[in-house]
Amino acid sequence: MSTAVAPSAPLTAEDRCDRCGAQAYLRVELATGGELLFCAHHAREHGDKLKEVAVTVQDETHKLGSTPAVAADDER
Repeated sequence: MSTAVAPSAPLTAEDRCDRCGAQAYLRVELATGGELLFCAHHAREHGDKLKEVAVTVQDETHKLGSTPAVAADDER
């Protein structure tokens, strides 16, 4: 028998870094069942240690390189 594991939901602007409160771009799931969220800065700072304790890592730092669309102004 196998157990299906649902993928983690995408991180949103409401997800905050557990270190500083900035927007989180990295989710680390721990063997104990807990999770930690990090901004890109703290993910880089603690990257080596996180690799040692992580069961899975959801890295969405690629979102930092994209520029959000700007709504066009209505001309009247």
